[in-house]
Amino acid sequence: MKQLLTMLLLMLGVTALAQKKIAVEDFTEKGTFRQDYLSSLTWMNNGLYYSALEDNQILRYNVTTGASDSILVDGDALHIRISDYEFSNDETKILLLTEQEYIYRRSYTAEYYVYTFEGEQMSKLSDGGRQSYATFSPDNSMVAFVRENNLYYVKLVNMSEHAVTTDGEFGSIINGSTDWVYEEELYLTKAFNWSPDSKKISFFRFDESQVKEYNLQYWDNGAIYPRDYRYKYPKAGQDNAVVEVFIHNLPTNRNVKVKTGEETDVYYPKMQWTQDANTLSLMKLNRLQNRLDIYHVNAKTGGMVLILTDKSKTYLDVTYAHELIYLDNGTQFLYSTEREGYKHYHLHRIDGQLNNLVTKGNWEAEEFVGLDQSGRTPVLYYISTEGSSMERHFYKVDLKGKGKTKLSTKAGINSVDMSKDFKYYISFNHSANSPREISLMSTKKNELVKVLKDSKKLKETAEQYGLSQKVFFDIDGADSYQLNAYMLQPIDMDSTKQYPVLIYQYSGPGSQNVTNGWSGGHYYFHQMLVQKGYIVVCVDTRGTGGRGEKFKKMTYMNLGKMEVQDLVASAKFLGKMSFVDADRIGVWGWSYGGHMSSLSMMTGDGVFKAGIAVAPVTNWRFYDTIYTERYMRTPQENPEGYDSNSPNTYANQLKGNFLLIHGTGDDNVHFQNAVTLQESLIQANKQFDSFYYPDKAHSLYGGKTRTHLYTMMTNWIMDNL
Repeated sequence: MKQLLTMLLLMLGVTALAQKKIAVEDFTEKGTFRQDYLSSLTWMNNGLYYSALEDNQILRYNVTTGASDSILVDGDALHIRISDYEFSNDETKILLLTEQEYIYRRSYTAEYYVYTFEGEQMSKLSDGGRQSYATFSPDNSMVAFVRENNLYYVKLVNMSEHAVTTDGEFGSIINGSTDWVYEEELYLTKAFNWSPDSKKISFFRFDESQVKEYNLQYWDNGAIYPRDYRYKYPKAGQDNAVVEVFIHNLPTNRNVKVKTGEETDVYYPKMQWTQDANTLSLMKLNRLQNRLDIYHVNAKTGGMVLILTDKSKTYLDVTYAHELIYLDNGTQFLYSTEREGYKHYHLHRIDGQLNNLVTKGNWEAEEFVGLDQSGRTPVLYYISTEGSSMERHFYKVDLKGKGKTKLSTKAGINSVDMSKDFKYYISFNHSANSPREISLMSTKKNELVKVLKDSKKLKETAEQYGLSQKVFFDIDGADSYQLNAYMLQPIDMDSTKQYPVLIYQYSGPGSQNVTNGWSGGHYYFHQMLVQKGYIVVCVDTRGTGGRGEKFKKMTYMNLGKMEVQDLVASAKFLGKMSFVDADRIGVWGWSYGGHMSSLSMMTGDGVFKAGIAVAPVTNWRFYDTIYTERYMRTPQENPEGYDSNSPNTYANQLKGNFLLIHGTGDDNVHFQNAVTLQESLIQANKQFDSFYYPDKAHSLYGGKTRTHLYTMMTNWIMDNL
């Protein structure tokens, strides 16, 4: 502790430089702290070029110069506003996505156009209504899409439209797309795939007729009567949609149903074609999410053969691990799993037998970047936590596990987008002290070609506003666990005074807030509080990511229990510091973080003077099946785990000042969570503050909403902490 205090106090006594004051509008409306970025980056077939969307133009860039050499498509000249685009495989055509309107977090409808470079011809994809997830066929001759829960394709030679399904109905049958819970928790919206020979389309069919509805009421900015919006939302322990898998044969116009078995209470987190146009790969996950089976499906008969099974005593994190890449040789596949305690890549024969581990060690091979199969032994490119769980670095290794090489050269968080021939890559790097820098690199000698974006303006702005630097340190959590944390301190701190502390956390399974990276989101809100004389501390509790399976999964069956213990221990740890006012420590969080700040205020025995919960889950019985049951099993199996970690259960123990915030139009964490907690607090005769945002979703965006939110929270903190 003494050594830690010395390190933290090094920040004290720094001469306060003149600094501009952060206003809420700077980070909610004005874009004062906006980082540089590349929009819709796409590598082209010729590895010497990539494209990007800038100012409604799709520009082509030459990698030898890093400069744009031509305008491929000019949206203004075509009188459209381009949101995104996709090339056909031969790059003779391009799909232009326009007029995008989101349904939920990831789902959307749009108007698509097909632009042909030869002759500069543009055609509307369909006049039958708005489309979703339009995708070229591999042979470049067709485009498939979803409209109003049905799957279609268009033959580009004559723009004729063909229906694959006709029984789609809102709230009942979904073809080619997914239901709410698959979208939110498995990150799937597009639920169809072209076969490699373009003669077949595999797709999911959801029957959600037995799933219970949730009703959102919208006030629509003063409408005479509120509008009801009902949609199917399976809550923990309730019925899910029944999913079937089909393969549509275009030449015969016939659908083959995949023989997935009699058990229907399962999930299908991934469907993809192998290199064989007659073999579909299908992942099947049991409802408890602790067994994953990979099948190969005969596209002609629908019959399945089990290839590989993965199991866990807790749960399988399918949105993190369990990537599946089929090699061009048709005889092998690459699969990622946490089976060894950390996420790593395994090479398997096509029949599922293990060849060898490609990566191994007490670190995470976190993200697949690419697989160069041009040589005798293919080379895997990946992002890893090797060296530090708080950083991400770029590595390569061959599929025999030999020749591992670190390619990233800068500290912090590195991500990569490689050219199709793997000769070049674009590096995105940022650290706690430097915002995003985007560089074009040559792979062979790992040399810099050109810095494309350097966030120079943001660096200057950060200096003008005197942003506080992150001071990283370890906190003694509960049960002798060391927790990663960082502190933001006022630059004019006086070592003879004591300061109030606000702890920010998310704490959800696999999440990570404490990294050597440039932060976004609430970061500038925290910087503004620091300017007002508060210390802000961010801490990652047990259950968070980057530190292996054991650390992440120890919260299984008891979401909230260990996390609260760690937050209380963190507050006590901070309270012993000479410059911290132990009587003025607060906690806040959003969503899962709101669940934790609520529970901390109820069960923290007064260690926190104030707490804010934004859009919190207050009872896991109210949340969806896939997320909740992954970590808690069902309420029927684990009632104690659900009830003993609900803030509602402990409303009568609230100590300190508490602010509860929620959007009434939240389709994710329903307003029901706030209402029930408020009622529990009222009946316990506990005084608290609350605020709701009419018709706003989980992110609380729209108009002046964010400006109002951060202004309100700032004023509340200054009055209550």
